[in-house]
Amino acid sequence: MVFDPAFSTSYPVAFLMGLFSSVHCIGMCGSIIGTLTLSLSSEIRAKKSSLIPYVFNYNAGRILSYALAGALAGMIDLLILHSVGRIQGYRLLQIVSAVIMTGSGLYIAGWFPRFAYIEKAGLRLWKLIEPYGRKLIPVKNRWHAFLFGIVWGWLPCGLVYAALALAATAGSIPHSMLTMFFFGLGTLPAVMGIGIMTGSLVRLSRWRYFKQVAGLIMVALALFAALPWLNPMAYTAHSAIH
Repeated sequence: MVFDPAFSTSYPVAFLMGLFSSVHCIGMCGSIIGTLTLSLSSEIRAKKSSLIPYVFNYNAGRILSYALAGALAGMIDLLILHSVGRIQGYRLLQIVSAVIMTGSGLYIAGWFPRFAYIEKAGLRLWKLIEPYGRKLIPVKNRWHAFLFGIVWGWLPCGLVYAALALAATAGSIPHSMLTMFFFGLGTLPAVMGIGIMTGSLVRLSRWRYFKQVAGLIMVALALFAALPWLNPMAYTAHSAIH
């Protein structure tokens, strides 16, 4: 079999990761969105048409930070490939990515709570960045909302780290950034929706069977990471790019 890193350019997989990890995002980010929404003036909160641009800007900043983190993952990718060779490096990264993604899927399903310990990896950086976000509350305008989103994007999150592990298999810095961009897009419907229809989404995120199905789908995506030649989306994305 000829080696083909097509999985790493399968942006639909990154999008699906974001979509199904939203079960976790609703619980983790719901309180943040709620705090930010309550910090807005009563006139803005009273009209959804006025509120939506603020919620969108929060998320645009967050996704930008994901893309920047993807660039860092791409740099690590290149360093590993340079050190151990292209074929061996890709296989190593794909296997590590699959292990982390499996852990995140089991965590979403409620079967591996200890996966949350991976979030400690980003605590030191978060302690340096978080005070800048605190200075932006209360949010006074859309620009402040965007800046807060940039800070918020670095909040330690095991599911984001799982996506970064996938991004590290992308083979180039631009592809790693795009992988994280598509992951961010996948989280957008749920996190945007929190600020608009909080009650329904929170109830859905607490439904045990929904969480288990989402977790199992994440495990299936991890299988594609370990065995990329089984992933039909990889070849579609690979053809589109080339």
